Amino acid sequence: MSPKKPLTLLSLSHACVDVYQGSVAALVPFFVSERAYSYAAASGIVLAASLLSSVVQPLFGALTDKWALPWLLPVSSLVGGAGVALSGVGGSYALTLAVVAVSGIGVAAYHPEAARMARVASGGSHTAMGWFSLGGNVGFATAPLLVAAVIAAGGLGASPLLVVPAVAGGALCAVALRALRAPGTATATARGGDANGHDDWPSFLRLSGAVVCRSIVFVGLSAFIALYVRERTSGGGFAGTVALFVLYLGGAVGTVVGGRLATRYSRVTVVKWSYALSVLAVAGVVLVPGPLLYLFVVLTSAGLYVPFSLHVTLGQDYLPRRVGTAGGVTLGLTVSVGGVASPAIGALADTTSLRTALAPLIVLPAVGWLLLRPLREPAMPEAVPVPEAAPAEDYRSPERG
Repeated sequence: MSPKKPLTLLSLSHACVDVYQGSVAALVPFFVSERAYSYAAASGIVLAASLLSSVVQPLFGALTDKWALPWLLPVSSLVGGAGVALSGVGGSYALTLAVVAVSGIGVAAYHPEAARMARVASGGSHTAMGWFSLGGNVGFATAPLLVAAVIAAGGLGASPLLVVPAVAGGALCAVALRALRAPGTATATARGGDANGHDDWPSFLRLSGAVVCRSIVFVGLSAFIALYVRERTSGGGFAGTVALFVLYLGGAVGTVVGGRLATRYSRVTVVKWSYALSVLAVAGVVLVPGPLLYLFVVLTSAGLYVPFSLHVTLGQDYLPRRVGTAGGVTLGLTVSVGGVASPAIGALADTTSLRTALAPLIVLPAVGWLLLRPLREPAMPEAVPVPEAAPAEDYRSPERG
């Protein structure tokens, strides 16, 4: 069996799961128009999807560092999809918050174990991990189009149709796990971490701080750019959907470009330059009027997505003994923790304007760049083969007892 097959399956499942991270922001304009939610109320839904996810994601990462939990992948895919699918049913704001929060927990459970399994399947290659991250970014990019198509067909009441990607994702996870356990599969005997490695917590915490800055910018723009573009271009709902799609679509290119650039330059160098680009790009989104705004949305997408998969491999190499924790923080919190700031952005927009509320996002990539400045490139451990005669341990990390 080709060693690329499990990674391909995991990447496709990642796309299915991350549809639900992108769907929450894509649903915001419809909640505003159909239910007359204020900006603050709508951003509260983004918070509901993000807050519990932000809290529990590192916990799931710590669990996967101790025990193999492959069953989490299909189960979390289904839970993440079910929450979003129920978000448009009924008109209760409390119920909407609750089901979206459940979706966030499902997404949180998926990412740490998926990142570890992808590291096993990729043999530790950051270029291959870029392809895994690409799957998630494709899911993000398709979310606005999927949501728009479903809601256009039947309003928010048609949201149960959004469960379809979750069912597909769960099936793909099951097949991927079976492929990784197959006798004679090269990836079945690759180790996911380095039990003898040294955990560099100061560097990891600096990287995590930069990830938080990136996350606030990304989630803040995700939640409000569709509404903002409607205001700035007078293009209506379609213009807003296109802007959100463009913001997400950059992930389909950025993560692959980031992996390729990292083979020529160091990962840390590529990440630093990406954050520097993001400062100028976000400033353009907030300050430049008219259709030219779309150009800066493209540049913002590139600046935010080029370092996406590099965050993951850098974090895993800074914490080689805790790759589940590293994956949970760098891959999961990259998206979810930014939702915690969304209500503040929404409240400021209600009292001033969206432009004023989005202006502080210009500064955050600069803060991330400052945090990254002292970082040095960590050693990337090679995958170490283990005897094929231990099928029960095939896809477990060596640090697990």
